[in-house]
Amino acid sequence: MERTLSYGDAVREATDQEMARDPAVIVFGLDVDDPKAIQGTTRGLLEKYGAGRVFGTPLSEDAMTGVAIGAAMAGLRPIHIHIRMDFMLLAMNQLVNMAAKIRYMTGGQFHVPLVVRAVIGRSWGQGPQHSQSLYSMFMHVPGLKVAAPTTPYDAKGCLIQAVRDDNPVIYVEHRLLHFQHGPVPEAPYVVAPGKARVTAPGRDITLVGISYMQIECLRAHHYLREVNVHAEVVDPIWLSPMDMEGILASVRKTRRLLVVDNGWIPCGAGAEIVATVAEQLGGTGELKAHRMGFAPTTCPTTPPLESRFYPGARDIAAAA
Repeated sequence: MERTLSYGDAVREATDQEMARDPAVIVFGLDVDDPKAIQGTTRGLLEKYGAGRVFGTPLSEDAMTGVAIGAAMAGLRPIHIHIRMDFMLLAMNQLVNMAAKIRYMTGGQFHVPLVVRAVIGRSWGQGPQHSQSLYSMFMHVPGLKVAAPTTPYDAKGCLIQAVRDDNPVIYVEHRLLHFQHGPVPEAPYVVAPGKARVTAPGRDITLVGISYMQIECLRAHHYLREVNVHAEVVDPIWLSPMDMEGILASVRKTRRLLVVDNGWIPCGAGAEIVATVAEQLGGTGELKAHRMGFAPTTCPTTPPLESRFYPGARDIAAAA
C-alpha cells in the first residue's frame, strides 16, 4: 500500500533524513524554531538535533546568508530558510556575487554546498511585498541551481538532491503546495536535475506549469477533456538546469505550447522555455506558443483582485 504525505511533511522528512545521515547538515533561518515550524516543515528538528544544528536567526538576510556561505565553505551543509523569497533581494550580493562564483574563483578549491529554501506565492492575501516569485532572477546566474518541485514526491527527492549537491541550490516552494498530498517513499531517494515529467498525456497542446501553476494546468487538462481537447501537461521540476529536451519532445508532437509561469511574464521562466522551443523547432512546421503568468502589476491583496492577477485553470483552458 502506497504511503502518502503532505508536501510540507515530505520537506520535513527529507531534512530529518539528511540531518541523521550527515552531521554536517544544519538548518537555520527566521522562525525555524517557531511553534508553527514554517507550516510544519521543521517540526521536531530542534528537539531531535539540538540548538547547535537547528536555530532561529535575526531578521538580517544579508548577514545570515553570509554566515551560510561561510559555513558551507568551512565544511558544513547549511539549509538556510527564507520564509518569503521577496526578502532574498537583500542578500543578492551574497548569493549572486559570492555563493554562485566562489567555486569558479578559487579554481575548485572551495565549494558552497548551500541550500536556500525560498517560499513563494499567495495564501491569505500576502500583498505586494510578500507574494513575489523571483526565481527567474536566479535562473539567470551560472553557478546557482534552481528547483521548483510541485508534488510531495519531488519535494522530498529534490531537497535530498539539493543537500547532497556541492553547489548552491535555490529550492522554491509555493506556500499553497504545502497542503498537497501524494505518495512518498519512506526510504531516502533523489530527484536529480535533467528530467521533466509528463503528468498527463495528450496530443493536442502542451501545457507546461511551473510550481503551483502545475496544479492549475492539471485542472485545465480536465476542463479541456470536456471539449475533446487532449492536453499534455509537463512539470519541469528543476528550472536550472532545465530538461528542455523533455519539453521539446512534447511540443514536437503537439506543435502547440502554453507555458504558465508562477511569476511575471517578461524575462521569466516561461519566456526562456518559449524562446528555446522557438529556436529549436522554428522552421520545422507550424508552431504556436503562448505565455501566461502574473498580470503586469504589483501583487494585489484582496481575493477579487487576486482572482484576476493569478492565472487559474479556467483561464488556462480558455487560452488553450
